[in-house]
Amino acid sequence: MSDGPILAVEGLTRVFGSGRHANLAVDRVDLAIRPGEVVALIGESGSGKTTVARMLLGLLPPTEGTVRYRGVDLDTLRRREGMRSYWRNVQAVFQDPFGSLNAFYSVRRCMLNAFKLFPRRPPRAERIARVREALDIVGLDVDDMLTKHPHQLSGGQRQRVMIARALVVQPGVLIADEPTSMIDASSRAAILNILLDLRTRLGLTVMFITHDIGMAYYTSDRLFIMHLGRIVEEGPADDIIRDPQHEYTKRLLADVPTLSREWIL
Repeated sequence: MSDGPILAVEGLTRVFGSGRHANLAVDRVDLAIRPGEVVALIGESGSGKTTVARMLLGLLPPTEGTVRYRGVDLDTLRRREGMRSYWRNVQAVFQDPFGSLNAFYSVRRCMLNAFKLFPRRPPRAERIARVREALDIVGLDVDDMLTKHPHQLSGGQRQRVMIARALVVQPGVLIADEPTSMIDASSRAAILNILLDLRTRLGLTVMFITHDIGMAYYTSDRLFIMHLGRIVEEGPADDIIRDPQHEYTKRLLADVPTLSREWIL
């Protein structure tokens, strides 16, 4: 295993359209995430953060630049093993859990489908055991949950199922794109605490994509501040909160009434 970053990008750029209609959405972004680290990519709507997440997940090709997992270029991984291998290692939790789950499938079937990422699936008994373990890790009643369908679950329960589905393939990195923006306040802190506990329990590396610098400070070791397609400031969360250098970071902080590690969102 390399001692370097588990996930890194260099010169990541994405242009939509061409000619007079070209839109530079992401402009030469560099970032690196160490194994077991929790980081946040923060920016307002239109800043380019979700476009970065989609490129990190291999869902959108960059116009320029590279994405590397454990030092190996994503294009090399794609040619050598295909994207299923990459997606076993880098999983996502999106902001709309209802849209991410097949409404016609039970929770059991939704989660078992994750094993399609394997060229040779584990035996069914092992798959069921891993599904049950993942649901238990995220705090759901396993026997009650397996036969239910997405419409029978609350927003918080659906998001927990999404996290559990990501866990069954035992990834190294979890990219959470606005994971609490579509659930009620009572579930919000619980979901964040589950994601943080995964670092301690499983050694998982977590990257949050968010517009909320308060949430990012509560959860993350390091912050990357993104504005107009560029990373304008990065560093340890405490340093950025106590002494922000960029005017955009200062504007984000001005919208937050109070910040502390004990602050519950």
